[in-house]
Amino acid sequence: MTKKIEKITILPGINKFGKKENFKKIDIKKGEVIAIVGHTGAGKSQLLYDIERLAQKDTKSKRKILINDEIPDRELRFNPKRKLIASLAQSMNFLTDISVKDFLQLHLESRGKKSRQGLIEEVIEEANKITGEAILPEMNLLNLSGGQSRALMVSDVANISISPIILIDEIENAGIKKEQAIKILVEEGKIILIVTHDPSLALNTDKRIVIKDGGIVKVLNTALKEKGIAHYLNWIESYSLEIREKIRKGQEIKNIEIYCEPVKFKK
Repeated sequence: MTKKIEKITILPGINKFGKKENFKKIDIKKGEVIAIVGHTGAGKSQLLYDIERLAQKDTKSKRKILINDEIPDRELRFNPKRKLIASLAQSMNFLTDISVKDFLQLHLESRGKKSRQGLIEEVIEEANKITGEAILPEMNLLNLSGGQSRALMVSDVANISISPIILIDEIENAGIKKEQAIKILVEEGKIILIVTHDPSLALNTDKRIVIKDGGIVKVLNTALKEKGIAHYLNWIESYSLEIREKIRKGQEIKNIEIYCEPVKFKK
């Protein structure tokens, strides 16, 4: 098995009624960002589970996951030292009473990496581009907010983790700059799959996998116009975060700078 991951492939399984999924295969290439969308309970998390396990028809969906068009060997599937996949859950609750700097240093050592000059500072600096609440090296992990924790882990995964495949469950709930977070991960050449209900995030990905009744029912390539809509929605949200920060600082909000024209329908 080639160590360099160029793509993963999802082969069809069954939905919750036992009906076979109607697609031949779904290829996801290095550097692509894929949104997994659908109603609550549709089966989005099951797809993440299948990918994380590199399923071989041994999960309830009966899907099969290939790496570079090959069946992954047992070592890749079950040996944690060769784990290809990193997951960012909806809530990042640290249980370690340790500083941010010491945590990152331990992670570097656990990965067998040497801490080059300034790497830890770069990870923290990049995390601060994602969250409006500044993270300092000496801060205790237990005292970080949800947004700070998620931002730190995004930067950590991008810069320290060796996993080429990233699974993210509802990043929009963390109160961070989502567009910037995804950009950081993409720049590192990761394969990224995101479960999301957020329209601006979904429209800013390369493809959308639509889930219904436990099965994949559609795969949509994101159109250029949709990317433009996503950019506009992200701008609105970023402006909203600026207003939030002003409110936290006790400032008065006297006006806003967002103007929209109503849609005109033809009779």
